[in-house]
Amino acid sequence: MRVLVVEDARALAEVVAEGLRDQGMAVDIAYDGLGAAEKLDLNPYDVVVLDRDLPGLHGDTLCQMITSREDRSMVLMLTAAGSADDRVRGLTLGADDYLAKPFHFPELVLRIRALARRQPGARPRTLRAGGLELDPITRTATRDGVPLNLSVKEFAVLEALMRAAPAFLSSEALLEEVWDENADPFTNTVTVTIGRLRRKLGDPPVITTTPGVGYRIAERGSPCPGGNASSTSSS
Repeated sequence: MRVLVVEDARALAEVVAEGLRDQGMAVDIAYDGLGAAEKLDLNPYDVVVLDRDLPGLHGDTLCQMITSREDRSMVLMLTAAGSADDRVRGLTLGADDYLAKPFHFPELVLRIRALARRQPGARPRTLRAGGLELDPITRTATRDGVPLNLSVKEFAVLEALMRAAPAFLSSEALLEEVWDENADPFTNTVTVTIGRLRRKLGDPPVITTTPGVGYRIAERGSPCPGGNASSTSSS
C-alpha cells in the first residue's frame, strides 16, 4: 500500500510516516499543498492523509482536486479542526474519512487500511492465493494453516503479490508499491527481499519468476518456473 502524508508540521509528518512504514506501508511526505499536488501527478497513492490547513495550496482545494480524478486516491483528513461542523465540511468536500488531532495512532492505521479496502476493485480483507492466507489488519500470514514469521518488508511484498494475483508484478512495481520515492531504482533490495520471502514460504515454491516480466503467486498445481530461492531475475 502506498500512502502520501500531507502535513506542514514537519515533526508530526515524520513521526506519522515512520509509524506507517513500520506497518509495512510505502510512505511519501509533502509539507505543503503544492508539493503534494506535484507528487500526486507523479505517483499513484492508495490513501492520502491530508492536513486541512496547508500553506501554498489549501487542503480543501487539494481534496477537491484529488476526488475529481477518475483514478482518485482515498482521502483521510487529519486536522486540528475537529468540531462536528468541521467534519461535515471536510466530508462535503469529498474526503472519505476525517480524524481530528490529537489522535490515537493505531486508530489512524486502521482507518487507512479500511479506506484502502474501499477503493474500487479492492480485494476482501483476507487475501488467499496458492495456499497462502494473509490478513493485513492483524498482520498475520499462514501457509496451509502454518503461521509465517515475516519481517515488515517481507509481509508487504507478499501482500502486494497476493493483491495482484494472478497477475505479475515487476521489480519496479514492487519497489514503487512497497518502498517509497527515495528508494534507489537500481537497488537489488527487491531481489533480496523476494529471496528471503521464498525461503520462509518453504517448498514447494509458491512465488514464480518470469525474466523480463516479474513475480507472481503461482496457483496450486501450476508449474512454478524460477520459483526456487536461487532464481532472482526479474527486470
